[in-house]
Amino acid sequence: QVQLVESGGGLVQVGGSLELSCAASGRIFSISAMGWYRQAPGNQRELVARITSEGSTNYADSVKGRFTISRDNAKNTVYLQMNSLKPEDTAVYYCNAVLALNYDNTWFNYWGQGTQVTVSS
Repeated sequence: QVQLVESGGGLVQVGGSLELSCAASGRIFSISAMGWYRQAPGNQRELVARITSEGSTNYADSVKGRFTISRDNAKNTVYLQMNSLKPEDTAVYYCNAVLALNYDNTWFNYWGQGTQVTVSS
């Protein structure tokens, strides 16, 4: 079974930094993309950042210039470096991976359980 294991969340002051990581484990044939979504109370889950297997990235406008997503293909791990954190970044952050489990390249979405990021003023 595929698992996405997240780490790195916590409490940080305004202007501080955190790095989230998410490791995908299991018998994975290939990974099309990995990314991070977040959901704050009262809000819908939104895309924060995504990176494809080719290295293309997408960011939410609200985090551009502050967050950086990266990937270690050898470890099937995605990272989210978060700098200049703001209170509005407070949310549960969910790792997402689009995976193929065999050679037919049928893609499936997998989700981590979420990690809390709290930015205090």
